[in-house]
Amino acid sequence: MFDKQQRKLKRSAKLISVLSKYGFKDMLARMNGGNREEIPANAEEIISKGTVYERIRLVLEELGPTFVKLGQTFSNREDLLPPELIQELQKLQDKVETVDLNVQEILENEFSIAVQDHFLSVDPEPLATASIAQVYRAVLLNGKEVILKIKKPDVQSLIEDDLLLIKDLEKLVSAYSEIGDKLNLRQAISTFEKSLLEEVSLINERENILQFRRNFKNNKETYVPEVYGEFSNNTVLCMEFIDGIKVTDQKTLLQHGIDPVAISETGLRLFVSQILDYGFFHADPHAGNILVKKDGRVVFIDFGAVGKIPPNDKEVLESLIVSFVAKNPHKIVRSLKKMAVTYQIPDERRFENDVEDILNFVHSTSLKEINPQAVMNKMKDVLKDNRLYMPDYFYLLFKGIGLIEGVGRTINPELDVVKSLHPYTKKILAKKISPKNIMKTGMDRMMSFTDNVDEIPKELRSVLQKLDENKFTVSSEIKNIEKTNQLIKSSIINLILAMILGANMIATAIVFVSEAGPRIGELSLVAVLGFIFSVFLMIVILLRITRK
Repeated sequence: MFDKQQRKLKRSAKLISVLSKYGFKDMLARMNGGNREEIPANAEEIISKGTVYERIRLVLEELGPTFVKLGQTFSNREDLLPPELIQELQKLQDKVETVDLNVQEILENEFSIAVQDHFLSVDPEPLATASIAQVYRAVLLNGKEVILKIKKPDVQSLIEDDLLLIKDLEKLVSAYSEIGDKLNLRQAISTFEKSLLEEVSLINERENILQFRRNFKNNKETYVPEVYGEFSNNTVLCMEFIDGIKVTDQKTLLQHGIDPVAISETGLRLFVSQILDYGFFHADPHAGNILVKKDGRVVFIDFGAVGKIPPNDKEVLESLIVSFVAKNPHKIVRSLKKMAVTYQIPDERRFENDVEDILNFVHSTSLKEINPQAVMNKMKDVLKDNRLYMPDYFYLLFKGIGLIEGVGRTINPELDVVKSLHPYTKKILAKKISPKNIMKTGMDRMMSFTDNVDEIPKELRSVLQKLDENKFTVSSEIKNIEKTNQLIKSSIINLILAMILGANMIATAIVFVSEAGPRIGELSLVAVLGFIFSVFLMIVILLRITRK
């Protein structure tokens, strides 16, 4: 505990030093209780060299990988930050330094093995270096080439300390101004913390790879590297080495008889499949993370950052895509509101008109002139203007689609994102009108309805009981009280009929999926009769409602 406090104090001193260097006097004074002695004499000179947004970027770069990743995460949050700051954050680059690691010693300590008993060779020089880990090549005893992703020493504790500092900064910003509360910074920082801790966990990355292997095990267009669990933990990740071609290397692709245009379409199709088929997608599909095997299969690598869409939101997302292709702004607005974490729409009609403008732009512009990134930026502006705060995966989707589309356009300027969605819209519509889905939807809605009936407040039940016992009195004068009573009684009857309808639909669904009883072709006779009875009850209820 004492060591942790020491580390935090050390990072706090670094933070104060960097903030003072770049002239953030007011913030520093507040952090030091009004003491400005730590502000350097050349602060004014540094300030004169750039705008406040440029200096924010420089601060993040100098503070290291955690703060750089924070800036990179917020660089696609046009809904939160001003455009000038977004532009600066998009320039952020990790200042990666290679660390000397004794790979054999790490393997022996982590897995209690003699390296020569399991590996033919281990390359001591890193193949690649990132802010969190370094990658080395090795060969197993069976001759298979692997890569060893080894986490840098102390990177976990450094990130944890920095996250504490970032949360302290968020409290400071919120206390110093209304910006923190207005931008919902606390939630955004909490999301960033969760995402970064997942990314720094090699155990989490291993599980992500295994999930992708399960999802695409029967797909012939892609390949997911194999993971060697016996040499993997939270410090080391051992996985199959992919001898692939960089996806944007058109010359090499053509030399191996691979059509770059076909690869661009396949890559986009696979990414859409990750989203719509599984709700589990690669969150950073830039060109460096996509390889092509010599047999033409596309390989995604580096699974530290992934997006996960909850099942209920996945259904709403499907409806959103169908509405987009069908050019239905009203349903798009409805889907966006369902997906939003919170929203405070000042003008519903204006919101729908904004969405319709985007649809008209997309569907009236020729393919070559459409810039999907510009379209997504327009959509982000609409969400921001109408105060919709979307779940985290939504922004990862925007980022991912922008990256994969950019990669595809590099090798195929004619790439059509909307065209890639058409097969899925047909698939989604077919699923929605299938008898099984209709029955499931009916059951879900009726179960929800009966749950709501069970939760009717006791006060309302008391009113209904008094009404039934002719003890219902009203203290004020109401005209046409007899008609009012009749309407209430009629409503109760409709409620009872609706409950019977719900119970019948549930029973019909149960019989439908069973194989018991007499059958008409492939359908259960009892289920058919139950369905007819349900339709009859629905007609009766509708007639009663419209008549009243």
